[in-house]
Amino acid sequence: MSAYTDELVGASVIPPIVLPQLVPSRTCLQCDVCCRFPDPDSALRPYFTENEITKALAGGVAATAFPDRRGGQVLLVPAAHGEGYFCPAFNPETSTCRIYEQRPLDCQLYPLALMWDEPQGQVLLGWDTKCPFMRDEIPEDIQRHADRTLDLLDRPDIREQLVLHPRLIGKFQEDVVVLARLPHLTDALARHWGPVPVHRFTLDDIPRMKAALDRAGWCHDRSLAASSPVYHYMWNGLLAYWWVDIQGAFCLFAQSPDGWFMSLPPIGAGSIDAPLSEAMELLQRWNGDSPASRVENVPSQLVPEFERLGYRMTAKEPDYLYRATDLATLAGDRYRAQRALCNRFEREQSSEMGLYRLGDRQDCRALLANWSQQKQAEGLGPFGAMLLADAVPAHEVIWSQASDVGVTGRVVKIHGRLCAYTFGYWLTNTTFCVLLEVTDRTVPGLAQYLFRETCRTALAEGAVYINTMDDAGLPGLRASKQAYRPAMLIPNFAAFQARK
Repeated sequence: MSAYTDELVGASVIPPIVLPQLVPSRTCLQCDVCCRFPDPDSALRPYFTENEITKALAGGVAATAFPDRRGGQVLLVPAAHGEGYFCPAFNPETSTCRIYEQRPLDCQLYPLALMWDEPQGQVLLGWDTKCPFMRDEIPEDIQRHADRTLDLLDRPDIREQLVLHPRLIGKFQEDVVVLARLPHLTDALARHWGPVPVHRFTLDDIPRMKAALDRAGWCHDRSLAASSPVYHYMWNGLLAYWWVDIQGAFCLFAQSPDGWFMSLPPIGAGSIDAPLSEAMELLQRWNGDSPASRVENVPSQLVPEFERLGYRMTAKEPDYLYRATDLATLAGDRYRAQRALCNRFEREQSSEMGLYRLGDRQDCRALLANWSQQKQAEGLGPFGAMLLADAVPAHEVIWSQASDVGVTGRVVKIHGRLCAYTFGYWLTNTTFCVLLEVTDRTVPGLAQYLFRETCRTALAEGAVYINTMDDAGLPGLRASKQAYRPAMLIPNFAAFQARK
């Protein structure tokens, strides 16, 4: 589908509130389940269509809650006190919704839930037992409510809305009591999205993707940092990520405001020809003729294969790869400036460096906000400012789920105040990737000290190389990375089908 078609459909099919609230208000006000979430990228956070976003904005919800105005899951707000996150339309002081009369269909349906069955071959309507209103036996009023909902979901306009916004349909949940199957909706989804099941990319899929990368032999010392699940998973709060098994290859797709694209080439042990062809057919089905259809993060060894198949290759910013011993020792004249700044920091500050713990999350959040202000005050351009804003939900995912996704974090504290943090992951047994690094820029030498100590720790744990990813096209970041004298730049390409 084209963006234009999606825009027209999204602007015309949003129904008025048609479902009465079945659960009594007194039960809702005493509940601590709805509108609250343990993680920033929770798959259960509310989904808003384009018109629903417009209504939410008019109701006072911040524009930053919606990264894609054409429709998507809302960005959650961290709890001011304590752990967890909540919907930006939720008032935690009164346990009420600020836009209740304009709440999206996703919220109207609850505690009914749309989900796939376990094989992902059929869409189901069920009752979520996490709602405390659930009883041992489904009473008649619940069944009547479900029947009214089934009639609504069978309306062609609502069915089309669900087809265009498949994230309204969740993964199978064992604690949801199945009430009915929806064959008409299932068939409509297959006609639009294709017959092969399309799965959300969740935490549970990280081992699956890692196994596929291992079988494909992609992970070696000179691999792109993108050859790792966490590189993509961290953006799950901002973008919609899906994966499809195509002829045994793991194919990862992402939906941006511009359209769908592949985040990596098909990951499999055999030839990419057949799975790539099917994957591009899916992109054409979803995007129409949009130029967004492409394959990102193509390593140099696959470029000849893509060119043989007639793809147009575009070079992107390369990854920076360093020898771990160089960065850990900073020896010689070429590192004189960095070494002097590290010495100054150690001379002027009394600091301690330790492992990141979940309890550091609030302090990391405050530091990121302060660091962003410092960067903007230094004259950061519009593109850099956009990258900073987009990075916030990615940092939230890492703070919340670092141990679950295999990421190691460290923090630096000066007189008990957290003033720096860094996170990274092992791409191979001998290559460590620096994923995030944030410091208080008013402390001279802190950034250099944090980076050196990170590399020293990695070297002690077996690192031969340090990968610091790309420079995002930012001149200042490029100069900083080049100043550390990379051992090599790892080429990175995007692939586009040749126009007929």
